[in-house]
Amino acid sequence: QVQLQESGPGLVKPSQMLSLTCTVSGGSITTSYYAWSWIRQPPGEGLERMGAIAYDGSTYYSPSLNSRVSISRDTSKNQFSLQLDSVTPEDTAVYYCAKVYRYYGDYDTEDMDYWGKGTLVAVSS
Repeated sequence: QVQLQESGPGLVKPSQMLSLTCTVSGGSITTSYYAWSWIRQPPGEGLERMGAIAYDGSTYYSPSLNSRVSISRDTSKNQFSLQLDSVTPEDTAVYYCAKVYRYYGDYDTEDMDYWGKGTLVAVSS
């Protein structure tokens, strides 16, 4: 059973960088051919894919966030991380990490089978 756990600060100031880490247990983030993704849900809105890092370290970023988002990994800790630059209050959301079991260089929410519980990040001064 794969388990994912998000961690990071719950409050970030505007214009700063949001950094979150997802710790994975019960499976390796280097297992072919899966990917590991970040998704967020602003209050009252739907889910938004942010990006993913594949088993081989390749990445996909949402075009709407491409210039601000970065996803990296630490295979020794079985963790992957999200960095979102220049945040605004519109980046306030519950942030989830999830395993993508069907990854083709892109993915959809239906392609994810294990999710973390999510962590609320508020952007406010």
